[in-house]
Amino acid sequence: MSVDDTTLPKQPDTLPSPWRSTRFRLFFTARSASLLADGMLMVSLTTAVLGAGHGATGVGYALAAWMTPIVLLVLFGGVLADRFTPQLMMICADVARMLAMLTLATLLFSSDSVPLWQIMGLMALSGAATAMFQPGMASMVPRVAEDIQKANALLRISEALSTLLGPGLAGILVAYWQVSGSYVVIAAAYALSALVLLPLRKLHTERDEGDAPMWRRLATGWQEFRSRQWLWGVIAVWSVYGLFVFGPALPLGAALMIEQHGASGYGWIASADGAGTIIGGLIGMRVRPRRPLVAGALAMLCFALNPLAPALEWSFAATAIAHVIAGYGFAFWGVMWATSVQSHIPLTVLSRVSAYDVAGSIMVIPLGRALAGPAADAFGANEVLIFSSVMSFALLAVMLSVPAIRALQRAPGGLLSKPEAEPAV
Repeated sequence: MSVDDTTLPKQPDTLPSPWRSTRFRLFFTARSASLLADGMLMVSLTTAVLGAGHGATGVGYALAAWMTPIVLLVLFGGVLADRFTPQLMMICADVARMLAMLTLATLLFSSDSVPLWQIMGLMALSGAATAMFQPGMASMVPRVAEDIQKANALLRISEALSTLLGPGLAGILVAYWQVSGSYVVIAAAYALSALVLLPLRKLHTERDEGDAPMWRRLATGWQEFRSRQWLWGVIAVWSVYGLFVFGPALPLGAALMIEQHGASGYGWIASADGAGTIIGGLIGMRVRPRRPLVAGALAMLCFALNPLAPALEWSFAATAIAHVIAGYGFAFWGVMWATSVQSHIPLTVLSRVSAYDVAGSIMVIPLGRALAGPAADAFGANEVLIFSSVMSFALLAVMLSVPAIRALQRAPGGLLSKPEAEPAV
């Protein structure tokens, strides 16, 4: 049975900063460490596969080996997080990823030509662990912070910083300590995440103690998901957005910006995007709109500048400014969306509902990226990106036309229930 969102208890709007909470500081540290590892992973993986002589095709296979288990298993990760507590699943996932990275580091240190199947197998293990980690992350935020919106904003800033620092750190390690050394540091980051989550393992949770089989637990999560029109309405639009906007924007936009501004210029533009994300997170800490999804969608309109700037061949300065604005819009939307989900969904099913959110949001992006190349060959890269920009506006307009999305109001204080006392650390 679904919980009526209008019956949520009232909470005061003035809440203590998440930084005052030991549990949030621990969770923030864990999340930042795992994000830094994820940011390093793509550079390290590409270098390792190319260095082993498997070429660009091998890089594609290795990335697919990592991404496929996430898409296939994330729903089960949500069920297990609600059944065994999210913090336990996240700790186990971090340990599994640490072992996978250490094994890969050992293989790369001992041989210059690691077989592709071994790299793919270890990346698949890491992807499966990520599928177990991701759903529980959303349901941890209401458990470790009273001010959910500010906590999400801080996590968004951490994500931006990790995205900026991770690839650069991996590049330095690869250059001065070989690629195996970068994987040792990635493993250490996952180990740090697991260690700082350990004090939270006994954090009180609304644990699902039932004996229902896996399929019934999945069905319960689906019922909770589809019973809220604002929730599945956003994800339906977001899926199409991933296909037509997120999918083409990265590969085609990167190719055009490198062609127009050089590799160094593209690096600075990517940094500008990260700076915009930080700005969006900072604004998300302060601005508390009454209708968060409306405010977030209006800010997300700025993301249309991301594919538009390279498509119209704007100057370096104009493209960098466009990416700052686009990064702001994406980050502010992310804060509004995460806070809405976490403050309107019961904690007992939040991991499962978050898993449907993740699955619906990411499953079509690889298809969009795969189709971007053929579409560019057929119509031209510039034309495809202009189409992506137009679709960005159109899809967000569709989102805002849904009454349930427009009507969703901020839960006062952003809480379903009063958090428990600080755990002993």
